[in-house]
Amino acid sequence: MRFVMTLSLMLAATVVQADRIFVSNERGNTVTVIDGTSWEVLTEFQAGLRPRGITVSPDGTKLYVCASDDNLVRVFDTQTYEELHTLPSGPDPELFVLEPNGRRLYIANEDDNLVTVVDTETHAVLAEVPVGVEPEGMAISPNSAFVVNTSETTNMAHFIDTETNAIKYNMLVDSRPRYAEYTSDGKRLFVTAEIGGTVSVFDIAEDGSPTEVSKIRFEVPGVQPEWLQPVGAKVTSDGKWLFVALGPSNRVAVVDAQTLEVVKYILVGERVWQLAFTPGEEFLLTTNGNTNDITVIDVAKQEAVRSIPVGQQPWGVVVAAGVK
Repeated sequence: MRFVMTLSLMLAATVVQADRIFVSNERGNTVTVIDGTSWEVLTEFQAGLRPRGITVSPDGTKLYVCASDDNLVRVFDTQTYEELHTLPSGPDPELFVLEPNGRRLYIANEDDNLVTVVDTETHAVLAEVPVGVEPEGMAISPNSAFVVNTSETTNMAHFIDTETNAIKYNMLVDSRPRYAEYTSDGKRLFVTAEIGGTVSVFDIAEDGSPTEVSKIRFEVPGVQPEWLQPVGAKVTSDGKWLFVALGPSNRVAVVDAQTLEVVKYILVGERVWQLAFTPGEEFLLTTNGNTNDITVIDVAKQEAVRSIPVGQQPWGVVVAAGVK
């Protein structure tokens, strides 16, 4: 009898501690929640007007959502999905990045050409950093020394010193940069350019200074070059593979992150936008804005294995590990 009870408790713990996938639906004004084990949609809740950027706290308890047309960041409980509070963001927050310790949130304000720095505990605005026109992409170095912002119209990657909250380096990239992604060791940075159709590759010195070393370009037989629009990007923690969402081409490029050669294109849903790994990086999730779904990619096989319907025009995706 004791064995049966113990087994039941173990099974119950396994069931309730599943990963949760959160998808921001830009047009639907909602967040869709998906069970990371069964791949079933659990619920969908209101998340403010035009939710786009989305991330979770390091302990997995809080979900942060850029409510772009509300001009603020909404914070939700990852277990109950109830709104806990809001954070100031500046006008039209689009993407943000959270400091690894969870304390400071760096927010791109598309309408006023600023990066707003917010303390997640005191809710105070710590700084407003002037950047280029239409800031969007945000990345933070693994050592938290630099935050990188990409400005769509200025066509630059701005390297912001997190101690001074001032720009230290400006690097030109191709037209309409959308996203920036550091490798886990901080020695390389990738910046996607939507209209330019490229990914700029930077080597990062010990002092954080960048040097451009290459550009990655894309070519798919039968697909018009102007449809190959690099947007979201994710690199595996071992630094071997870079995955790049290619927008209206409906494909994710698989790039050897060492040789910088494209080895494969994976067909996904329409207008693939942002990407996120599941814990352990077994799967890569894509948001497909025009088919209102996400695609699940098996990372080892580099193949799409399922599609999951979500809300209207999914934009961002994040995974909270082991939510009870």
